[in-house]
Amino acid sequence: MNAYETAREAYASLGVDAEAALHRLATIPVSIHCWQGDDVGGFEGATQLTGGILATGDYPGRARTVAELRADFEKAISLIPGTHRFNLHAMYLEHGGARVDRDQIEPRHFAGWVEWARSRRLALDFNPTFFSHPRSSDGFTLAHRDSGIRDFWVEHGRRCREISAYMGRELGSASLNNFWIIDGWKDHPADRLLHRELLVDSLDRIFAADYPVEYTRDALESKLFGIGSETYVVGSHEFCLAYALTRGVMLTMDAGHYHPTESIAEKVSALLPFVSNLMLHVSRPVRWDSDHVVLYDDETRAIMREVARADAWQRVYVALDFFDASINRVAAWVIGTRATIKAMLFALLEPIELVKTAEQEGRLADRLGLLEEAKTLPIGAVWDEYCRRSGVPVGGSWMDEVAAYERSVLRDRS
Repeated sequence: MNAYETAREAYASLGVDAEAALHRLATIPVSIHCWQGDDVGGFEGATQLTGGILATGDYPGRARTVAELRADFEKAISLIPGTHRFNLHAMYLEHGGARVDRDQIEPRHFAGWVEWARSRRLALDFNPTFFSHPRSSDGFTLAHRDSGIRDFWVEHGRRCREISAYMGRELGSASLNNFWIIDGWKDHPADRLLHRELLVDSLDRIFAADYPVEYTRDALESKLFGIGSETYVVGSHEFCLAYALTRGVMLTMDAGHYHPTESIAEKVSALLPFVSNLMLHVSRPVRWDSDHVVLYDDETRAIMREVARADAWQRVYVALDFFDASINRVAAWVIGTRATIKAMLFALLEPIELVKTAEQEGRLADRLGLLEEAKTLPIGAVWDEYCRRSGVPVGGSWMDEVAAYERSVLRDRS
């Protein structure tokens, strides 16, 4: 009997069908972010990352062109099991060498991405880019007091919705279009309400046009603070939640956008009775929203466990958001995405039916005992089987492939 068969029996002893868990896992897509590959640089020619975020480190091999970014991502997904999507920011357009400002972007600037995604059987997700631009230099965009600056960014948002719908229509899978707005103050503002009213008006103008949900779905992402907006962020959790509930857009929750001791895992079941869909940005904050590479840690498992317990995989979309410039960027993609998918598998392998029955019958010691026993079940053997079936390296052998790719490709970029 091989290791997987032994693991199947161990899980079956607690009422868990490991084979069913593997089949279910294969149907759950993870939207992998483009910006890990080039430190959130984009292809507009910007030389500085601004807007309350920061990519630290200078490891050799950063992708400098669209072709390099695609090649690096293709290498990464050859080492990651499961179903994938690719998540683009607006600043990753292909402009053919011409200057195209953000209020002028069109679907044609992403036609190459669509063709590439189609050839790799990937779906695309999208994000407007409200940072790293001269018109966001004072930390305000859609909530700016200057109506001209607001109008510029409203037009950017409108065009991004058109582009997202184009992607979804062309690829046959709704493109999730996530709005994160940088606006905020470093210190205490005199008028918090004014900027929030301006943001409501700007967002209402952006979302005025209707697009088929089969093509695109809009989402709004909150944040607690950023570099340069430590005291006040216009699009706080309360603001974005209220806007999402009253306007029918999705709420996006990023694991690093809350207080250090606050978990988005707890918020999943609190929101599902009131919203049709949620989007998660799975990240790893370390003391602040530093977007470290995701690990197979307690918090990531807790997030996935809450989705699994609610059987909400059709309602909760999983996307990634981290960017580490201090290590091999392809390795970072692989580590973070494999950790996320492994946490999803952990959640699917939980003996939840036995646990729920014990809870309903008042056998609370059994509830606790079952959860403890599940922690040491042989998930590693099930994970290895999933990798084997997906045609990707089992165990740590993927590291050899990344090292070879670094020697043959990435070092030449220095």
